[in-house]
Amino acid sequence: MGGEIRIIGGQWKRTRLAVPDKPGLRPTPDRVRETLFNWLGQSLEAWSCVDAFAGTGALGLEAASRGAAPVQLLEQDADLVKSLHATVQRLKASDQVSVRRTDGVATLRSMPAASVDLVLLDPPFESKLFESALKAARPCLRPAGWLYLEAPESWDEARLAPLGYALYRHLKAGAVHAHLLQPLPGYRDGQHPADRRDGPGVD
Repeated sequence: MGGEIRIIGGQWKRTRLAVPDKPGLRPTPDRVRETLFNWLGQSLEAWSCVDAFAGTGALGLEAASRGAAPVQLLEQDADLVKSLHATVQRLKASDQVSVRRTDGVATLRSMPAASVDLVLLDPPFESKLFESALKAARPCLRPAGWLYLEAPESWDEARLAPLGYALYRHLKAGAVHAHLLQPLPGYRDGQHPADRRDGPGVD
């Protein structure tokens, strides 16, 4: 059964987003989104953001509501893409938010190196896309960037470090494990050492 969720904060606070009745569609719970953006800081002004499995757009639009720009919403399902386009038009946000019908992992692989401040990864839980998505996202992250991973199980340092990430925060809420990750400096040959922040929102 479909329903709706709301954007929690920022310029579009309390705006409703439709949740179509789609197998595997699982919008990030309010509590988890609120915690994530507390971790990141309430203002994401001018952060480049990619929501690689956009679905309802809850994560990417939440980031845009808090100032992130440009924000790319990537989604393969044609109906969801149509709904995302309608939402962006309703918000008059087409200069800030773009919607693409595309494969999220392949698109991450094609992005310029060190070009994105925040990558949002929330693949379908039944998929086997988690490791490939993490690998694809790593090169495009800026040294001081962040990656959010939502998964049905916990990813610890032993699993993340070989993929080039350090675990900054973790939250379990029901069946959801939310992770905020930082890129490990020097993971890729030729990459400059990361000028890593002490925490989100700290320049």
